[in-house]
Amino acid sequence: MTKIDKVVPASVDPASVDPASVTATATTATATTATAATAAAARRNRWNATDLGLIAVFAALVAGSALIAAIPVGGLGVPITLQTLAVMLTALALGPGRAFAAVGLYVLLGLAGLPIFSGGRAGLGVLAGPSAGYILAFPLAAAAAGWLTVVVLRRTAGRAGKIRGILLFAAAMVSSIIFVHGLGVLGMMVNAKLSLSAAFLADLAYYPGDVIKNALAVTIALSLHKAFPDLLLRRVRTAAAGPVSSRP
Repeated sequence: MTKIDKVVPASVDPASVDPASVTATATTATATTATAATAAAARRNRWNATDLGLIAVFAALVAGSALIAAIPVGGLGVPITLQTLAVMLTALALGPGRAFAAVGLYVLLGLAGLPIFSGGRAGLGVLAGPSAGYILAFPLAAAAAGWLTVVVLRRTAGRAGKIRGILLFAAAMVSSIIFVHGLGVLGMMVNAKLSLSAAFLADLAYYPGDVIKNALAVTIALSLHKAFPDLLLRRVRTAAAGPVSSRP
């Protein structure tokens, strides 16, 4: 018995087997498997009721943090609040997509007229004030910090410890400096008619508080990741193992 006889049944003429058709069949099977895996990943990517609930809860958290008694700074009317703490906690806990949605929802509701900005302010008139840059920066900072959080969680998988906390703090600070403080300075330059140096000096007053608030946000976020791994940690691990990255 030849090797071909062992592979091909006796009823089939080995000469009639087309190698091209065999290759095409194997390719089709592989493509079908990949399509099924992609469809499964796409189902994981969709936000479910839990995700929408988390977005609403964290949007309310940001709103509540703005209504807590603020500390006035200078004469520009931009007080020190717990908003940046809530924004960074949202990013560290939910990841980029849901954090952007939560903080963006907060900003949209405030601009629509709900008195949920600091001091109970609301409406489009806020955009003409010196704090406009800070408010508009919140969703961007949340998205950036959330993205960096996912990167940190992936890079520190299996060796969570002080290094993860340090990197998460760095992610929060970088996002705060680039977006919150950067756009905050720009807002004061445009609406308060300050020079770049004057706006930068006015913004420096918020740095010490942000360092403390970001450290607190990281501490709370690490506790949330440990207590509720499904919140973000398990999503990141699943996305890293799957064929298509999921949307945290």
